Amino acid sequence: MNQKATVDVYKQKHPDIDIKLTEVGTTVETAQALTTALAGGKVPDLVLIQGDDLPKFVQQPQNFHDLRGFGAEGIKSDYLDWVISQSTTRNGEILGIPTDVGGMAVAYRTDLFAAAGLPTDREAVGQLWPTWDAFIETGTRYTAATGKAFVDNAATSVFYQAVNQGSQKYYDEAGNLVYDRNPQVKQAFDLALKTIRAGVTAKQSSFSTGWSAAMGQGQFAVLAAPSWMLNAIRMNAPDTNGKWDIATIPGGRGNWGGSYLAIPKRANNPQAAWNYIAETQSPTGQLEHFLVEGSLPTTPSVYQDPRLTSRQEPFFSNAPVGKIYTSSLLGLTPFYIGPDSSAIGQEFLNALTNVEQGAGDPDDAWEAALRNIKTAIGK
Repeated sequence: MNQKATVDVYKQKHPDIDIKLTEVGTTVETAQALTTALAGGKVPDLVLIQGDDLPKFVQQPQNFHDLRGFGAEGIKSDYLDWVISQSTTRNGEILGIPTDVGGMAVAYRTDLFAAAGLPTDREAVGQLWPTWDAFIETGTRYTAATGKAFVDNAATSVFYQAVNQGSQKYYDEAGNLVYDRNPQVKQAFDLALKTIRAGVTAKQSSFSTGWSAAMGQGQFAVLAAPSWMLNAIRMNAPDTNGKWDIATIPGGRGNWGGSYLAIPKRANNPQAAWNYIAETQSPTGQLEHFLVEGSLPTTPSVYQDPRLTSRQEPFFSNAPVGKIYTSSLLGLTPFYIGPDSSAIGQEFLNALTNVEQGAGDPDDAWEAALRNIKTAIGK
């Protein structure tokens, strides 16, 4: 998301405000650091919490300021209702303001598609895979023509995308765990196994060192690209500028990701923290950040803004990213995210990665994942 850019802009507008930005590491490491701080350590004035980690913190509202006390009630209608609802307690307390959402699409290499005899126009490419089964079939065609891997991995680029397109995920709407019996989860898991069995993956786990190198070297032609992934592609494969394009995700829509800014109860400067949130996460602030950094706004009032709808990304063959990503959110039926959603998802990913790397048995992968989840969350 490059929050540093937002901080720098804010400091230019408010030279009297001193801001120290600390980036802890991965989302998992950030959540762990926040948990430790809330337990008795020194807390920051502002914290960024990833969406899947948010529910565990919402369950402990005493650790955070109710942002209604600063005026959040008056601006909550600015945000997608299903996004702001995730940071709202059953008692109506608003504990976080959303910073972005992760509308989904597929990034693909036009040069590698051309070499495989596949179309390169983004509309034609999207028509290759109206479904995930068609996506796998396209991968089989690509690998047969080139002898190379089609997609980076099955765990994140297939399972994690498909499971985020369902109307229900690991919990039902009442907050009951259903990860082990939800057919939508099982179907997404089976699609990933089918992708692995098809032999079309590069077996490169997302964000690993090997993944970064393979991306730059053209060892795979496709990866799932929620809106925030575009920066990762630019950073990890800068020499591929202009060789990528973006097509519709199989199934047409979905969301993966998004974060929230919250103010811990023991913050030293809560009003200054709120002032930062209110300005930077306003519809105008989120639009400005999108135009510079590409983080997809959570404020639907800007979705028809000409600056968003006309935005093209030169790195990605001038793809109209504003239109592509906001379209992926339209008509979306959001699912309930629970306190253990992050841990559950990680164990499903681990099980699939083990199979892909040859360490796991595909016939036992589902049951292995369920066993590990029960160990991880005790349920």
